[in-house]
Amino acid sequence: MSDTHTEHPFADTIRILGKGKKGSRPLTQDEAYQAMRMILAGEVEEIQLGAFLMLMRVKEETPEELAGFVQAVRETLPNMPKNSADLDWSAYAGKRRHLPWFMLTSFLLAENDIKVLMHGSASHSENRVFAQDMLSLFALPIADSFADAAEQVEASNFAYLSIAQLCPELNRMIHLRNLMGLRSPVHTLVRLINPFNAAYSIQGIFHPGYRPVHQEAALLLQQTHMTVIKGEGGEIERNPDMDCLAQSVHLGALSEETWPALFPRRHIKPDRLEPQQLLQVWRGERADEFAEASVVGTAAVALKLLAKADTQQAAQQLALQYWENRDKNRF
Repeated sequence: MSDTHTEHPFADTIRILGKGKKGSRPLTQDEAYQAMRMILAGEVEEIQLGAFLMLMRVKEETPEELAGFVQAVRETLPNMPKNSADLDWSAYAGKRRHLPWFMLTSFLLAENDIKVLMHGSASHSENRVFAQDMLSLFALPIADSFADAAEQVEASNFAYLSIAQLCPELNRMIHLRNLMGLRSPVHTLVRLINPFNAAYSIQGIFHPGYRPVHQEAALLLQQTHMTVIKGEGGEIERNPDMDCLAQSVHLGALSEETWPALFPRRHIKPDRLEPQQLLQVWRGERADEFAEASVVGTAAVALKLLAKADTQQAAQQLALQYWENRDKNRF
């Protein structure tokens, strides 16, 4: 516990955020960087951390704040060789209404020579299915280090790196959700980390208002190519029953486009989630038009981001070709 007669260095950060409607303001990018640097270094008291997270939650993050937070996190990570991964894929939301079909999308891309690094967390919300907890279904390991993840990507074009390995302090903070009762800025910033510094990053959000925030933060972070969508359940997963607005950054330029719904009517969500169906759909043992359209539709967005196709139609056709030609015996 710090000396109560001397103001703690982090107190100024809390004061900036919490000084009332007229006195408070967002952090600058540098202030956000300094704040997260102190948090990751263990220089902040627990009560200060709680106040900080909830003040940020109430006001919501700005692109500058997110960029500063991410810069501080990246400073703690090892420098990975260029081209260690082609596509950065974050998976932190968990699925509640549908299974994580996006996992099949990532495997489909990897099968077609696209190096995918997926990073995420174990379950931190009730009644949600998390990608990390599904890996064993496919007999896939969780990388135990950055080097191990790099070796897996090189060997099979896919690796999964847990936030627990990536940044233990962020892992601790993301699991405060059940204690706080609310998400925090951690749930947003983890999607932007891009630990392998891949040239291409795809992100999913749940609340539409965060889409441009991610887009502008990526611009501040000088991300070469990035696309963010309102994904099903907040994951990187195109819901084939709805139009999908994709907002992107390409070489410093902002753009957006709408991918149309693939069905005229919405499907009824399943009564319960049965993970084994992920394998059954991949193997062709189970027909599920919603699942297959989700996998293919999400792959199409990724392929257009990766410049594997020039138009939505071409990307959709290429994704369908990948799906029809997949190795059904892979898992």
